[in-house]
Amino acid sequence: MDAPGRRTTILDLATAKRARRPISMVTAYDWSSGRLVDAAGVDCVLVGDSVAMVVAGRDSTLPATLEQMIYHGEIVSRAVTRALVVVDLPFPLQHLGPRTAVEACAKILKETGCQAVKLEGTAGQADVIAAIVAAGIPVMGHVGLRPQAVHQLGGYRVQRDVDHLLEDARAAAEAGAFAVVLECIPAEAAHAITASLAVPTIGIGAGPHCDGQVLVYHDLVGLSLDRVPKFVRGYADVKTSIADAVTRWKGDVEARRFPGVDETLA
Repeated sequence: MDAPGRRTTILDLATAKRARRPISMVTAYDWSSGRLVDAAGVDCVLVGDSVAMVVAGRDSTLPATLEQMIYHGEIVSRAVTRALVVVDLPFPLQHLGPRTAVEACAKILKETGCQAVKLEGTAGQADVIAAIVAAGIPVMGHVGLRPQAVHQLGGYRVQRDVDHLLEDARAAAEAGAFAVVLECIPAEAAHAITASLAVPTIGIGAGPHCDGQVLVYHDLVGLSLDRVPKFVRGYADVKTSIADAVTRWKGDVEARRFPGVDETLA
C-alpha cells in the first residue's frame, strides 16, 4: 500500500477503501512483536488495551491504564517504521468529557510517537471524537462489541441491533473518525455499514465484507493461553513450539549436555 521507506498514513487507508484494497491491522505490545508484524508488511499496528488480557492476564480490558498504554505504545512505536501505529484510549477516559479525552490523547500521541488513537464508543461519544480530531489527532472509532463495556453488554456477545450499530458507526465517521472498527457483529450488518460509510471499516469477527481486518497478535500466532474467540483463525502454533523448546532445553540441562564456552567457540 505504501512506498518503501514511507510510513502508511490515514490518507493511504482512505485511498485503499476507494480502490477496494483490503487493509491489514494486527496488534502488538512490545518491541519484538512490533518489529515482526511491521516486517510482515501489515498496514496498521494497534497497541490495544487487550494488553491487559493477553500480556497482564486480566479478565477484561478494563484494568488497562493510560500509563500502561503509553508504556507499550512507545515501545511499539519505536519498533515500527512503516505501518500506521494506533494506540487505544483506555477506559473510562472517553466518557469524562471532551477536554479530558483530548488531554489524554495528546499525551498518548506526544509520549508514544504513534500516529493515531482508537476509542470505543457509541453515538454518545461523537462530541468527544470531534474534539479530539479538532485538536489535530487522528481517531479510529470502534463500535459493535465494545470490550470496555463488557459488563453493560452482558459479556462478549454478538451485537445484532443493526440500526443501533449503523447509527454508532455513522456518528463516529461524521465526527471525523478516519476509520471504524466493527467487532463481533453479523456479516450482513458489517456489509451494510461498510457500504454506507465513506471511511474504511476494519472488521474483527464481522465477516468478509469490511474494508480490512484486525486480529490480536497472540490469537493469530497461537500464543493465547486462555479464551480464544470463535471467529479467530490461527495461523501458527507458537504456544506449542515454545513449550516444546523449553521442555527440550530442560532435558539438556538435566542431562548436562551443555558444552563449555571454549567448545562452543570452537
